Amino acid sequence: MRGMLFVVASFALTVLCWGVYGPVLHWGAADMSTIPGGHARLLPFVCVGLAYFGVGVVAPLVWLWTRGEQGHWTTSGAVLSLIAGTLGAIGALGIIMAFTFGGKPSYVMPLVFGGAPVVNSFITIYLAGKAKEIGPVFLAGLIMVVLGAVTVLMFKPAAKPHAEDLRPAEAAAADVDGNGDREGVVDEAGSFVLQMLSIATVVVCWGAYGPMLHKGQAAMANSRMRPLLCVGIAYFLIAVVGSELILSVKPEPSHWNPSGTFWSLMAGAAGAFGALGIILAFNFGGKPVYVMPLVFGGAPVVNTFFTIVAAGRFTEIHPFFWAGLILVIAGAAIVLVFAPRGGPPKVEKKAEKAPEPTPSA
Repeated sequence: MRGMLFVVASFALTVLCWGVYGPVLHWGAADMSTIPGGHARLLPFVCVGLAYFGVGVVAPLVWLWTRGEQGHWTTSGAVLSLIAGTLGAIGALGIIMAFTFGGKPSYVMPLVFGGAPVVNSFITIYLAGKAKEIGPVFLAGLIMVVLGAVTVLMFKPAAKPHAEDLRPAEAAAADVDGNGDREGVVDEAGSFVLQMLSIATVVVCWGAYGPMLHKGQAAMANSRMRPLLCVGIAYFLIAVVGSELILSVKPEPSHWNPSGTFWSLMAGAAGAFGALGIILAFNFGGKPVYVMPLVFGGAPVVNTFFTIVAAGRFTEIHPFFWAGLILVIAGAAIVLVFAPRGGPPKVEKKAEKAPEPTPSA
């Protein structure tokens, strides 16, 4: 019972952190842009990488140096955990790109958290060789996720000029030259396609993130800090080193400022603590079969309510938006709970020894 409470507390941390990640990152990207109404791309990503370096590299190194923990380093565990971190970092960049092309947290994040568990399930099924065991309930859940995602997209909150950029004290400007257009943003149709491609990138990367991280942790004898350290290193290399190299060649219309830096760092910290929550949930005995559905089901709820509260838009939510959101969450849970898992491992029975012959008199 006590172990289950630790599991619940761990994935609840992830639900809260990943639920606020999108809106907070959206604020930081908006504040760092030099184009009124635009969104910076790489500078917020650098901040995310710096936050992961602090939470995912410095803190684990100090912990391992001063206290140590169970587990040990293995090549396979380190490689799998680095791959997980790389997928997470690319997914984080995909979120920023979706915002850059006009996406809003109120529907970008539900689509991400609705699609990622589907990818997660299929990868898990493939790795376990259980494709033939897919049942009708699993397929029904998959259909629910798709229908819910489309509904969320169609009935997202009515577009007020940058209403979702509202922070407690200010709102971003909506126009540059007075003609209702935002400088540097592609046409509406092209923007929609780029939004969808960005969201699809996040769905694939974050869907594969969980299985890779779980395998990496298992390969290091259920270590907690070692997988997190690998994730932090991958984020730092991609988000900080990689972004700085790109900015040195092709600067973007953005600048460092206290507000944008603060919100972007907070988003990165939320992402890193969310990763730690998943690792801890697995470490305390939680299984991906129910940890991930609760994370992917709970995070979009937190995201949506956080976004609506921050923008003060409760009265503008269409009932079908809520219906779509419920479909996404319920479908994601069904897909993961009813994913083929196979039975318990077979235990080989030892051959019974033949009775020894009784010595003759």
